[in-house]
Amino acid sequence: MTMDEASMVGLMGRVTGTIGPGLVGEVIVRVRGGAEHFLAYPAAGTERIERGTMVTVVEYLPPRTVYVAAMYGG
Repeated sequence: MTMDEASMVGLMGRVTGTIGPGLVGEVIVRVRGGAEHFLAYPAAGTERIERGTMVTVVEYLPPRTVYVAAMYGG
């Protein structure tokens, strides 16, 4: 795991495009002094995460893909 990969895991973001099985969602994450959009998949493969939900980055696949889990129990 590189330093960039390690620094992404654990960051918080907000869903901007619904994430779920069969869907490629989108999240915005505050990183590198700004906010960036990433393609997103659910960390739990069957979970559906709606737009506006706060999430935590569980895994980062460079350059622009993250696996996320809903915060606060969904």
